[in-house]
Amino acid sequence: MNNTHSVPKGARTPWQVTRSVWYAMFMREALSRTMGDRMGWFWMIFEPFALVAIMVGIRSFVSGDGLIANAPFIPWMIVGMMGFFLVREGMTRGMGAIDANSALFAYRQVQPIDPVLVRSFLEGALRSFIFLIFIGGGLMLGLDMYPDNAIRAMVAWLSLWFLGLGLGLVTSVSARLVPEVGKIVHMVSLPLLIISGVLFPLNQLPHWLLEYLMFNPIPHALEVLRLGFFENYQVIHGTSMLYFWIVTLVLNALGLLMHLRFVDRLKAK
Repeated sequence: MNNTHSVPKGARTPWQVTRSVWYAMFMREALSRTMGDRMGWFWMIFEPFALVAIMVGIRSFVSGDGLIANAPFIPWMIVGMMGFFLVREGMTRGMGAIDANSALFAYRQVQPIDPVLVRSFLEGALRSFIFLIFIGGGLMLGLDMYPDNAIRAMVAWLSLWFLGLGLGLVTSVSARLVPEVGKIVHMVSLPLLIISGVLFPLNQLPHWLLEYLMFNPIPHALEVLRLGFFENYQVIHGTSMLYFWIVTLVLNALGLLMHLRFVDRLKAK
């Protein structure tokens, strides 16, 4: 007698079910993100452009733009802003993913972690596309936006993407269980922009202060990303991708554990 269990004809494996869920959610999120608001694409491009224009204007008025060692100021700032926005969007968009898709949890195939993963992928893809637009536009305007080491730049970009995912996993659970966390995260976005070395080089700060600011993992990958674009760029002293990846892996592991531990509360809340 044959005791082997045959798979029912037409039945799907768990991976096939998960992949179908992710694809359906991705299409839903993509249409909502790009087509739901007629000004969506405009704001995604205008925000970094406006910040660059304002900062360039201030720097040119105060002391000129030749303040970055072995890197032109405007491309230096654009690269930093694009990298920072990649992390920020992964953190903030992931934070609201569970609430926005809570109605889908009525289907047992959908888990709270699914919309967070899908949003992180979508935001990373959109930010990558916008970054390519800025690179192409900068090259047409005569700016030095072509990466000297494309592999290093891509590795740093993907690293920042992964950090945004880890932050999104953690904040999505925290903000769902304690709504005040969401308000705090939005409040710290602007200070985080400043202390991450996006608008000005952190090397200009006193050494004692720089030591504390480098506990923030974002500057480490931003500096390597800039180094990928400008091969002679002087990175901040203490830049370490080892430290960056330790923090990033810890955040991702913590986020996954939190989703496993609180999955029932995330669905029921």
